[in-house]
Amino acid sequence: MDRIANRIVALRGWQRLVLAVGAGAASSLALAPFGLFPILWITFPVFVWLIDSVPSIRDAGTVRALVAGAVVGWAFGFGYFLGGLWWIGAAFLVDADEFVWALPLAVVLLPAGLAIFWAAASAAARLVWLDRWPRILILAVGLSSAEWLRGHVLTGFPWNAVGYALTPNPVMMQTASIIGIWGLTLVAVVVFAAPAVLGGSADHSRARYGFVAFSVGLFLVHVGFGMVRLSGAEEGPPTDLTLRIVQPMLDQDEKWDVAQEDAVFGRYLRLSVVELDGQTIDDVDVLVWPESAFPFLLTERPERLAAIAELLPSGAVLITGAARAEPGHGDQPPRVFNSVFLIADDGEIVGVYDKVRLVPFGEFLPLLDLLSGFGLRQLVALPGGFAPGSKRHALTLENGPAFGPLICYEITFPGAVIGAGPRPGWLLNLTNDGWFGDTPGPHQHFLQARVRAVEEGLPMVRAANTGISGVVNTYGEVQKSLELGRRGIVDGSLPPRISITLYARYGDTLFLVMLILAAVVVICVEFTIKFRRN
Repeated sequence: MDRIANRIVALRGWQRLVLAVGAGAASSLALAPFGLFPILWITFPVFVWLIDSVPSIRDAGTVRALVAGAVVGWAFGFGYFLGGLWWIGAAFLVDADEFVWALPLAVVLLPAGLAIFWAAASAAARLVWLDRWPRILILAVGLSSAEWLRGHVLTGFPWNAVGYALTPNPVMMQTASIIGIWGLTLVAVVVFAAPAVLGGSADHSRARYGFVAFSVGLFLVHVGFGMVRLSGAEEGPPTDLTLRIVQPMLDQDEKWDVAQEDAVFGRYLRLSVVELDGQTIDDVDVLVWPESAFPFLLTERPERLAAIAELLPSGAVLITGAARAEPGHGDQPPRVFNSVFLIADDGEIVGVYDKVRLVPFGEFLPLLDLLSGFGLRQLVALPGGFAPGSKRHALTLENGPAFGPLICYEITFPGAVIGAGPRPGWLLNLTNDGWFGDTPGPHQHFLQARVRAVEEGLPMVRAANTGISGVVNTYGEVQKSLELGRRGIVDGSLPPRISITLYARYGDTLFLVMLILAAVVVICVEFTIKFRRN
């Protein structure tokens, strides 16, 4: 271990950067769909040793040390995000004639931008870096804080937080019900970076073995808590709500083609009435279609609403994604929203939710006046892009509990999936995901949606155009699903909800407490060492 660590610490220049990018890219294998989290016990110690290789403030001065630390953190983060988000480039191939030129920029620039948060964490950690085992806690505090900021700054992009490496299965998801994904991110850095204290440092004290033992114990507690929680799973009040989810498997060029509206709408109708395992449309209470289901405005097609009324059995409802338009005022153009419609059995629209968090460059163009001058526009072919909704809120069912609608990547924001007002009985995620084909993207999206169910203690129903659609209980366990790339339906019952979780009650407060405790431990250890020396 010492030999490997010392070789890494001795690296300089391009060799250090290449190793940082490579180790970061390998770390992305811990994410869905691979879930190879043990690889982080190799790559995160490498990250620590690379920071060890940066000259100290005493040797090189504050500016040089901070810049060198930031470069190492940026390189590792760039590799991590490049390995975990390369699939975003698939969206630029849908309208290849118009957007293929931007594919390399998107694949490279997004990871490069997100890696700035890791650069800041690494630079800040280098500022107070220690030779002993507390440097792992310093890195954990810095990196988990940077990840939290990444999820909030400039509308936020919390996709693939490091904590997801500790949630590859339901057993390992349960700690999210207490500390959420940000708390799990802090735990993940401590657990996976801990082996670094066994090599390459001037610390030869017995305390380093104690810290490694602590990190092993922390991981075992994480797993053990999941096993105990699942074995004693709370049985909430049963629900009688019968669901049918339609996964139409529409190609993107077909999905947005107005000339294909009859074929698109017809596919939804045909799939909705399929008999599956003895269940027909007459047995369904809630029919669910995915995000942006139609290449037309449903409110301007009374004949389509009439067809939906004819489709639905008495007392049933349809929940579907669809675009919604509001007329402009004066010189202002009409505003178009990415919405969820709740449609009763008589074809009347009885509830609407407008997407609040839009996807930058996908659904709207930031700095519209400036960037449009360079010929840029968002991927959705809509002048000006979608307009954001005003607030998140639940929609009420007459035949069942209210639900919290979440469109596309809105489900990836921890602690922000429940809006104002009474707490809903379940979460509904409508998404497309057809932009990204058979890549890791839809698998990552589905995993993050399952973790939200665990955090909130609410069941989650998901309808995706190309998959993965399914029904997930409050413990993140998939009850029914239809895999990626298949056309069909999913029938199931709504799982019961359970008592409100600690995370749902207190949010990121417990994560903040963990940050403070880790910082206090570092300060106390350093003070003790200096006191003994004096």
